[in-house]
Amino acid sequence: MAAAIWASSSSFARALQPLLSRSTSLSPINCTLHQYKSPSWLFFSASSNKPPNFAVYAQARRTLSSKTKGEEMATPADLSVEGPLKIVEYPDPILRAKNKRIGTFDNNLKKLVDGMFDIMYKTDGIGLSAPQVGMNVQLMVFNAAGERGEGEEIVLVNPRVSRYSRRIIPYEEGCLSFPMIYGDVERPDSVKVDAQDINGARFEISLSALPARVFQHEFDHLQGILFFEKMTDEVLDTIREDLVALEKKYEDRTGLPTPESINTRKIKKAAVGFGKS
Repeated sequence: MAAAIWASSSSFARALQPLLSRSTSLSPINCTLHQYKSPSWLFFSASSNKPPNFAVYAQARRTLSSKTKGEEMATPADLSVEGPLKIVEYPDPILRAKNKRIGTFDNNLKKLVDGMFDIMYKTDGIGLSAPQVGMNVQLMVFNAAGERGEGEEIVLVNPRVSRYSRRIIPYEEGCLSFPMIYGDVERPDSVKVDAQDINGARFEISLSALPARVFQHEFDHLQGILFFEKMTDEVLDTIREDLVALEKKYEDRTGLPTPESINTRKIKKAAVGFGKS
């Protein structure tokens, strides 16, 4: 996923199988988009060998403030892309840095969004946050279909969560910043979000099942929270050696000591569904 990677472009249905087989019976088909400028129904594309479509609809609601008090705003330089984007891996400190609020909606932002979708598809992701490509701004992209030309590409700028459901669902997650590392994470089944689109228009999204999980994973990245912080101690122990290996890889690549260590850092498990917002 956020690099959310539960669903690859080659087999979305296979990625959903663990989810569908759980006793919680989490449905992957519920996604609602309330968008300000389009009152018509939109649908994710599908074919006979694809899972059911996600329905999307639109409804105006102007409630999102253009600026949150005390937040640092991104400069044009913060949105400028030079060269191809690359995935930032744990434990790079970029993943923990504060992400600035976006206030300028120009060609730099559009170029960044295009680049994020490009690398997301190339790496078989279905979601990606800006800090994962080295850009510390409040921006995420996702497409639950996981393949260019299919599904619906969604861009969320300066997202804020207005509501979480009380129903908590466990599901195995992966992350492009943690290659080949997977573990169960508990998250609310649905979420309501206020955000802006690539042109600055404000809108509200109601997401449930897989799209809700993708959003929450990416939103955590924008808060500097990494998915292993929401795992139980038992699950975390199953990936501890893999995290240590990534820390060693960082040290070998940079010649610097790891900025954080899973074995020395006392982790306070992040509250399920509630990051900083």
